Amino acid sequence: MTLGRMLRTIAILLLALSPVTQAMAEPLIIAHRGASGERPEHTLAAYERAIDEGADYIEPDLVLTRDGVLVARHENEISGTTDVADRPEFADRKTVKTIDGASVTGWFTEDFTLAELRTLRARERLPQLRAANSRFDDLYLVPTFEEILKLVRAKEAEAGRRIGLYPETKHPSYFAGIGLPHQAPLLDLLSRYGYQTEADPVFIQSFEVGNLKAIRAVSRLRLIQLVDSEGGPADLPGTSYADMLTLEGLKQVADYADGIGPAAGLVLAPEGATGLVARAHDAGLQVHVWTLRMENSFLPSAFQRPSDPQGRGDFAGYVRAVAKTGVDAFFSDFPGQARAALTSVP
Repeated sequence: MTLGRMLRTIAILLLALSPVTQAMAEPLIIAHRGASGERPEHTLAAYERAIDEGADYIEPDLVLTRDGVLVARHENEISGTTDVADRPEFADRKTVKTIDGASVTGWFTEDFTLAELRTLRARERLPQLRAANSRFDDLYLVPTFEEILKLVRAKEAEAGRRIGLYPETKHPSYFAGIGLPHQAPLLDLLSRYGYQTEADPVFIQSFEVGNLKAIRAVSRLRLIQLVDSEGGPADLPGTSYADMLTLEGLKQVADYADGIGPAAGLVLAPEGATGLVARAHDAGLQVHVWTLRMENSFLPSAFQRPSDPQGRGDFAGYVRAVAKTGVDAFFSDFPGQARAALTSVP
């Protein structure tokens, strides 16, 4: 066989095998706020459980304290995730603020120093839905981002594997507007713990655009543009997420980000895959969908089990259906069960 014929034969074989290779690849599992289906979200206990269950990445949502320290909370308003409402010494901190155009009443991290915030205790955010998690109420502190980095470093040594970080900058333009921007403390901490290039297991995510572009200007860490099924970036009121998901919009996102993070319904509709994954891949973008949960109230109707005594549906079937769309990663509150769904035979 001539060299030319041999090369052509190899090329044909590789082309034939490539779809099989893609089909066998499993998406990364991102532990959404830790194993938040089993422990109060954004606690070191939730992150550690997620790591022990085999999550590839853990996701801390980051907000700031009055003295500029990054801490992990789903929102800067903390009455639903801490015991602050029961603390008389902080009663006068309750206030009303406008966050991304919406009026919000409660207690806010930016009105507390880190020392004050550390006197609070974390609580389950969804006690009616996840009553079992409430037994862990008041056991854990609100963690700093640096504490999460130290936990990851320790667990990597214990497990003998890299554990990824997937921080979200929450309300970045709001925080920048009150003199507490995310960018400097976030990149400084990541750099000090050895995360500096696209080869490092880090994705920084945001529903806004400006802060991602600002990070891209000074860093090669990988970035994910989050998108929802409605609305648009808080810092670009004239732009909708729907616009960003057109072919032209995806190309523009690819100029500053490495992927998109769409709501799961944007990639898997009741009638099947929507084609968004293929369009994003054609634009050079990864697709990381959010958020896969076990409870019926979060599942599409096709995967609900109304008679289940725990109120849970066909989570394994849902995980496998989302994976079949070709997504590169997905967020889940239940990383252990998600891993089992991917590795078990249906």
